Amino acid sequence: MSDLLARHRAVIPTWVTLYYDEPIEIVSGRGNRVTDAEGRTYLDFFAGIVTNTLGYDIAEVREAVERQLATGVVHTSTLYLMRGQVELAEKIARLSGIENAKVFFTNSGTEANETALLLATYARKTNQVLAMRQSYHGRSFGAIAITANASWKNSALSPLSVYFLHGGDRHLAQFRGLSDQDYIKVCVDDLRHTLATVVGGDVGALIAEPIQGVGGFTAPPDGLYAAYQEVLAEHGILFIADEVQTGWGRTGQSFWGIQNHGVTPDMMTFAKGLGNGFAIGGVVARGELLDALHANGVSTFGGNPISTAAANATLDYILDHDLQANAAKVGERIIDGLRAAGARLDVVTDVRGKGLMFAIELSSPEAAKRLLEATKARGLLIGKGGLYGDTVRMAPPLTLTEDEAEEGLGILIDALEEIS
Repeated sequence: MSDLLARHRAVIPTWVTLYYDEPIEIVSGRGNRVTDAEGRTYLDFFAGIVTNTLGYDIAEVREAVERQLATGVVHTSTLYLMRGQVELAEKIARLSGIENAKVFFTNSGTEANETALLLATYARKTNQVLAMRQSYHGRSFGAIAITANASWKNSALSPLSVYFLHGGDRHLAQFRGLSDQDYIKVCVDDLRHTLATVVGGDVGALIAEPIQGVGGFTAPPDGLYAAYQEVLAEHGILFIADEVQTGWGRTGQSFWGIQNHGVTPDMMTFAKGLGNGFAIGGVVARGELLDALHANGVSTFGGNPISTAAANATLDYILDHDLQANAAKVGERIIDGLRAAGARLDVVTDVRGKGLMFAIELSSPEAAKRLLEATKARGLLIGKGGLYGDTVRMAPPLTLTEDEAEEGLGILIDALEEIS
């Protein structure tokens, strides 16, 4: 065991998981590759858990941060005007499609989801919330309450009364043979039945990931959330789209994951990839929802000058280089290639995803662990997830080239053949 690993285990909680039998320390990166402390280089298909949107050592982001550092101002607080924060909020409000949108910045997706829950329960004067089975929304007290994945749920105690809906669970026997439209109908019928039977009084909101991250990139068929929203609107229930992993064009099909369903929600939460590694998150919502809170509020580090400098540069880069289109193009090549390989390999039970957000479901958790090790040995970093721990999930930087896509695909197929 390395000295650093021993020190890690001595001072870091055991529930902070490390990948691999022999964990690695990443010490440098450039483009879409990283290098570990032993000098081994890897193509990165996980991007710091869907966070390094542009990859590593991107000049535009680095220079924007360096310009801000050169001013001597790292932090001022929201008590003063911050030009970068306002400029970033203007961009996100415009891109959201939400009417009269305003933005509140936080440090993470967990904080963003907590803020959205506060807004919804305050506006609707209720602590009742709808969420999705297999979901994950963060590690805080409120976020754990709306998480429906036992591997990530540390407490049954809750500040909320939560009811979980179907949508990411087509693998269940009762749904497996249904067409998309029939599955949507069954889910909507279940939503109506839930509202008619188990809730008491008004419901604040439905919060949903368009593609479930920790859930193993499971997703309902396009159109489910449009059908859900029709029912929600009948009851005045708000809709929150958790875009922490699906935003910024990652799915290729649309800029926000929820737009794949033809839906404009009341609120969207975001984080992870916006800062290309710098900590930033937030909520974009109708102005009347964000303005409604009667007490003072602040996020000490939310929207700080350094993170917003990085985020402005990252968002501009995504738009200027049309990375959504790149995600659609190279993602399709990888997903098609994996599906073709999976059709002949018994170890593969499903290949799913959109754009540069895709997953391979395997025959067992052990097979997923073996694939993680096999790809590492070949110089590729991937992630793991799924309700049963049997899925590997990947979200490469949106700057992934066609050559890198082919390289990564080749490694994945070779590793799958080894473990089959």
